[in-house]
Amino acid sequence: MRGVVFGGDREVELMRFPDPEPGPGEVVIEMKASGMCGSDLHQYRRPKGGGVMTGLPVNPEPVIVGHEPAGVVAAVGAGVGRRTARLGQRVMVHHYQGCTACNHCRGGWTQLCQEVPIQVYGNNQHGGHADYLKVPANTVLPLDDALSFRAGAAISCGTGTAYGALRRANLSGNDTVAIFGQGPVGLSATQLAVAMGARVIALDVSPERLARARQFGASETIDPRADDSAAAIRELTGGRGVDVAVDTSAAPEARRAAVRSAKVWGTMVCVGEGGELVLDVSPDLLRRQLSVVGSWTFSTIGQAECARFVAERGIDVDALFTDTYVLDEADAAYRAFDRQTGGKGVFLF
Repeated sequence: MRGVVFGGDREVELMRFPDPEPGPGEVVIEMKASGMCGSDLHQYRRPKGGGVMTGLPVNPEPVIVGHEPAGVVAAVGAGVGRRTARLGQRVMVHHYQGCTACNHCRGGWTQLCQEVPIQVYGNNQHGGHADYLKVPANTVLPLDDALSFRAGAAISCGTGTAYGALRRANLSGNDTVAIFGQGPVGLSATQLAVAMGARVIALDVSPERLARARQFGASETIDPRADDSAAAIRELTGGRGVDVAVDTSAAPEARRAAVRSAKVWGTMVCVGEGGELVLDVSPDLLRRQLSVVGSWTFSTIGQAECARFVAERGIDVDALFTDTYVLDEADAAYRAFDRQTGGKGVFLF
């Protein structure tokens, strides 16, 4: 089979690998859709020889990238019951594996496992930008027939991450939310927050992404280069500030503005990877009773809940995807994605 590998310094190679065979407790998925996620760019841009993610063991062998996989179960290993996975089943993947026995793992939060170094499919283990993907059976989740494989891919990271962040903030239809960054995760958050009934203020430096946010239901949009974001948000909210501010950009100035834009007793959620958040504790936190929350992706339970929410509300997650590719176009796909001005890309099989 073929798989996409990042060589470092924005090099992309389409390599040949043996077709995977499932061992005990494993399944092989014939890929149908594999989404491109903003966090892919950390790997794509890393220097040659650099690690894949802070705190993870580095696999010395070439690793197939892509951590938004959806497809059909093509082979099942020994000991995998039909209630877990069966041939021909449409599935998506929770792209982490831990020890499987600790409280975090048993609660579906395998990425928080403290007992063993976690495996991340598409980072230090083979991912979904390939013809086939082999994973432990406990990482696969059924994909509702009402959802496309593209939607399943998005829910497997970007859309699921946005849903997890909004749930962490207990967002409701009574709330106004400011979403800093309208890349794939931010646009997903805009879509989902609108479906939850919230008023959405979307922020980005890209006119194209702001236009898409309006298409997805954002009530107002702000370009931080043209306006003081926090001041503009307070003007839009009658001086009160937003109930929830979500940063998906990882830009330090956006995070700072998100804190300043939240109301007294409000919540600010950090979603974007990397960077820093500098606060003046008394005026920013203590005297405003502000909650600052970190939200890293989602659990298996959260992923299933997100898929159910999308299906039941008829949310057009497929509209996130502006570009479709085949594996042969991987280099061009990531060069376009690296500009961070357009929408979300997906490899279809």
